[in-house]
Amino acid sequence: MPITASSLFSSYFRPLYPTDLASDDALVAAREIDANPAKNPQFARTLAETAIVFAQLAPRALGAPSLALDFTDASVHHLGAALDRRARDRLLEASKPGDPEAPIVQVVVHGAAYVGECIVRAHGGRWGVRRPLWESVVHLTSKAGEGALTPFHWWLKSLADDEIELAGLVARYRQYVERASLRLEDVTPIVEANADRKLPTLKIVRYDLLYKHLRAHLPELRDLGRDFPSPEAFADLGFLELGFLLLGEGRFLLMHGRGKRGLHVFWLDREGFSHAALFPASPGDPASVTVEDDKLVVQFTQEGTQRRHEMLWWG
Repeated sequence: MPITASSLFSSYFRPLYPTDLASDDALVAAREIDANPAKNPQFARTLAETAIVFAQLAPRALGAPSLALDFTDASVHHLGAALDRRARDRLLEASKPGDPEAPIVQVVVHGAAYVGECIVRAHGGRWGVRRPLWESVVHLTSKAGEGALTPFHWWLKSLADDEIELAGLVARYRQYVERASLRLEDVTPIVEANADRKLPTLKIVRYDLLYKHLRAHLPELRDLGRDFPSPEAFADLGFLELGFLLLGEGRFLLMHGRGKRGLHVFWLDREGFSHAALFPASPGDPASVTVEDDKLVVQFTQEGTQRRHEMLWWG
């Protein structure tokens, strides 16, 4: 039976919620309620202390003795790399559903506090307290506006079968924290000259052909990056084609294409894969990705209905 974010939540976390949050409606409502309207600083201190405990215990819990967690963005990347299938399965094998002391519960709850505290310390985020405490959000103001980020749910999704090999925790942190707070002037372009270079569409999509295509048309790109899908994971996406756009005066390469799960969009910088997005496009139906001023416009068909999604072009 596949492991999903929903199955992890229902088996290991849902039984631990207060009885007044037993219904789904009550839980949804609680996620929107500030559990600390008086702004008592003790809650933020408790979350910070929880994060410190995780930083100390995570190397052993994840079987990664060299893992160093110092509350930097880079440490979240290292943490994401340690969250592989082997580490997850080892935690699950040692865990009993409904047990508050289960290793999977302890790692996710403390890990959510760690990721949230990284946003607070490195990017000026503010804790928004929820009940239970592990549901707490982090408010972050950036060029993309103000958002309430949900580290606990990032963890659950990143441990699911469909993301465990794709560095989902890192991808979300990059997209919603690092990229949202990005200073474009600090990004070294992939292409210094001819930033408006046009790259042809790749009609037959295989990992080896993608590599050759980029070498031929964008040799300045050093590598696809550590977090780009493996050849096996890439093949499993089932791309029909891949299109390419250089963005931000050559700072980013956008790869986009229809696959068997929908429309995929990958951002790459000079070091390779940065982050990705998946849109629920109906397989085989037309889709487009275009740039309008500072917006990326994604248009696709979902179950017969035309959809349009806009975002900042850097994701």
